Amino acid sequence: MCGIVGYVGTKRIVPVVLEGLRRLEYRGYDSAGIVYLQDGELVKHRAQGKLANLEALIDDAIIAPSHIGLGHTRWATHGPPTTENAHPHSDCKNELAVVHNGIIENYHSLRLELQAKGHCFTSETDTEVLAHLIEEYLEDDLKAAVSQALARVEGSYALGVLWKGMPDTLIAARNQSPLVLGIHETDGLFLASDIPALLPYTKEVIFLDDRELAVLNKDSFQVYSQDSGEVLVKEQTTIDWNAAMAEKGGYRHFMLKEIFEQPQAIVNTVSGRINPETGVVNLPELNLTASDIARIDKIFLVACGTSWHAALVAKYWIERWAGIPVEVDIASEFRYRRLLINERTLTISISQSGETADTLAGIRLAKELGSRIVTICNVVGSTMTREAHGTIYTHCGPEIGVASTKAFTSQLAALFLFTLYLAEQRETIDSEKQLELSQALIDIARVVDEELPRLQKEINVLIETFYDCLDFLFVGRGLNFPIALEGALKLKEISYIHAEGYASGELKHGPIALIDKEMPVLALTPQDAVYQKSISNVEEIKARQGRLILIGSEGDSHLRTITDDVIELPRVHEEMNPILYTIPAQLLAYAIATRRGCDVDQPRNLAKSVTVE
Repeated sequence: MCGIVGYVGTKRIVPVVLEGLRRLEYRGYDSAGIVYLQDGELVKHRAQGKLANLEALIDDAIIAPSHIGLGHTRWATHGPPTTENAHPHSDCKNELAVVHNGIIENYHSLRLELQAKGHCFTSETDTEVLAHLIEEYLEDDLKAAVSQALARVEGSYALGVLWKGMPDTLIAARNQSPLVLGIHETDGLFLASDIPALLPYTKEVIFLDDRELAVLNKDSFQVYSQDSGEVLVKEQTTIDWNAAMAEKGGYRHFMLKEIFEQPQAIVNTVSGRINPETGVVNLPELNLTASDIARIDKIFLVACGTSWHAALVAKYWIERWAGIPVEVDIASEFRYRRLLINERTLTISISQSGETADTLAGIRLAKELGSRIVTICNVVGSTMTREAHGTIYTHCGPEIGVASTKAFTSQLAALFLFTLYLAEQRETIDSEKQLELSQALIDIARVVDEELPRLQKEINVLIETFYDCLDFLFVGRGLNFPIALEGALKLKEISYIHAEGYASGELKHGPIALIDKEMPVLALTPQDAVYQKSISNVEEIKARQGRLILIGSEGDSHLRTITDDVIELPRVHEEMNPILYTIPAQLLAYAIATRRGCDVDQPRNLAKSVTVE
């Protein structure tokens, strides 16, 4: 959530910052601002709402002859989304500007202290405290003042600081909130809260770690430890995304583009990791030896939101094929109970960004308790991947739409790969079954690719009698129960319809009271091991006049005796149903949201990467 862009170099600052902020819009925000140095003075523009409002305010300043500055998109935490609360924030003299992601937990006591010393505040934010605190320590060295100020701060931050007293210097600092530097040999230095902001200018990046501070000039930079003050040598990473990958490519929305990118994302995640002739899986980046795997008594899967649903599917897979007990935890709850974790436990974090604050906190605690950590993630060099013992990258490229689609199905592919690898190493699966399951995973990308155009057309017609509903239920059994949860989440995220997902067998334990002729229910009913049970639950809904949408197996004529609203899917290996049955649920949510005129890519109140607890 929130976005930071900074630059010092040879280019004009305003176009660089605005372009970077556009590429961070997916993170969610409700106000925006920019500050730059011109003729020895700070020039600041801020606006409530979308970037277009800021651009209209800037107008002719787009050609300002400045080459250093900062920009920010804010997602309100302390204080409402007003112009006064928008970043950047300044000191009393308007000589210093700060942009900040994160939360300063002790801001109230610091604010009272600074007010007692005569500092005047103009906003309700916790961030403004940082500007005045730096001002309090500032003499002639900005780095020293920022370091002293941050020593007083409790909480999380990604920080950019500009001071007119050092007109060629930006300061960046990070703690528990992501920040990345962009390096270009001739154009200068960039900083941003996420990679897409840097892609138009450079693919060479350096990821800051917690408690690190960087000093940026147009042709050099230095990274320091905030604790020891020593100079750090940081590894430079080349990002293999290109700027075009973060563009819509002719699609109406990023979300639709990313739904249609799923076959390629699955292929990218699986390719090179399975031998198609033998089914053998190769995951060297896991850094788990055969003896390490033999010692595992239990696996914890830790994730939030959509990634948590992927974890729920993986629990079925791992317990069935690898024979290891699995616990699935919502990351925000994981560390607030007594964790029975030791050196015989494997903890797996699942995150699109690798920066999710709750998940990071959870794996850090598990690590302290002796667990090995594996991260399934899409962003190379993210905090989670650096802190884990091993990784499985999902190679799906940047995901811009706030509601996750291709990251989710890529996570499922990665988790099934991991399942096969565990089963192979623990010898809980024979070679014939391993080849069968591996081939099923390889084949699912082709099936999804073939079905997407047809499904989109069918669903666009089907939703005409459902798009104006106030409520929606999604139900499924076994492997498809988590997909019911995911389908409900997608619908509520982008259409603002109240939607809930349930295990089909749970309906009679309470939710069936909601069923009447006004209540639409989407049921996942593939002809799998629990098909007859699922049909029994569907009949219970029909008997109470529920408005049914059934998603089931091609050729299942029984479904149309229950309802006219049936979506048929090809018969694939039962273990691949979670990936396949996710697709119509995503398209349904997208079609309903666009029919209702909702902002699909940037739904209200949501942020792409939740980097505060």
